[in-house]
Amino acid sequence: MPTDGTPSQGPRSRDPAGAETARGWDRTTVRRAGALAFAVLIAAVLLRSTLLAPTTPPHSADSPVVFHVPAGATFRDVVDTLVHRRIIERPLLFRMRARLSGRDRSIKAGTYHLPAGARSREVLRTLTEGRVVSESMTFPEGMTIRAMAGRIAEAAGADSAAVARDLSGTNLHSRWAVPGPGLEGYLFPDTYRFAEGVGVDAVVDAMVARYHRYWTPERRERLAATGLAEQEAVTLASIIQSEARRVDEMPIISSVYHNRLRIGMPLQADPTVLYALGGYRPRLLYSAMDSVADHPYNTYTRAGLPPGPISAPGTAALDAALVPADTNYLYFVAKPDGTHVFTQSLREHNAARARIRREFGPAS
Repeated sequence: MPTDGTPSQGPRSRDPAGAETARGWDRTTVRRAGALAFAVLIAAVLLRSTLLAPTTPPHSADSPVVFHVPAGATFRDVVDTLVHRRIIERPLLFRMRARLSGRDRSIKAGTYHLPAGARSREVLRTLTEGRVVSESMTFPEGMTIRAMAGRIAEAAGADSAAVARDLSGTNLHSRWAVPGPGLEGYLFPDTYRFAEGVGVDAVVDAMVARYHRYWTPERRERLAATGLAEQEAVTLASIIQSEARRVDEMPIISSVYHNRLRIGMPLQADPTVLYALGGYRPRLLYSAMDSVADHPYNTYTRAGLPPGPISAPGTAALDAALVPADTNYLYFVAKPDGTHVFTQSLREHNAARARIRREFGPAS
């Protein structure tokens, strides 16, 4: 007992075993936690290196891989095809990579050209972005649906006779929201790129969409100023397209027809008679014209514009129909070089025809 009056607190007990046990538990926990963290780190490194490792086999530098994904194919079907074609070698890792990125639900159908030696990420990106093989195809101005059918069939992977038949329906304009009748004149002439086997509807969609893009607000204003309906303007443009060999003459040819329409004079446009006869002929004989005298597209026997376009006019012909030249011409006659002599009266027209025949022969 202390002698200085300080109360006794009793003896302090020491528990070396307990202290060691607590300190030992702390060290064990630390060691285990460190081992676990190290194991996780190693696993992450291994997983990352595995995922980043190529899953595509080497290919010859001069042999790009071509493969096709059919419409409706599942992701598993696509992977199986890639494995079968030796485009990928590790399907499990390829599937994991696709699913982690959410791209396993975005594979697009089509035919693909894959650069030789492409890595799996490039393969996946190609498939999900739809970088399908496509070819350029041009439809010149003035083509009829019958003439277009072969090219449309080639792009769509279809039979040309079937395409011509299927696209000749007189009620198809309702389906594609064009004035009609049918699609004649509304499959816009231009250069397009189509994927192999894209289908007829996709080709028509693209061509009709191009037609709709022609009609800007400014052109709608010009249309209103002519007093023509959209169908009438396209029909007139198709006649101008068939008559003109030079773009700079289109507004003048347009003025002739506008002048005739204004005074109620028959258009007497040879291309409309040829359309009624079923196509081009080197010479339009009177006997042939008589055979289609009652045809609605015969503008010699029927006043005004025919029921619809006779071909697909391009931008220049459509613009000419909307903005004709300011002339008093009512007639024109073609010269062998494709240019025309324009006149105001029948007397002048006959004189021009006689002059051309004298200069170039009776075949002109």
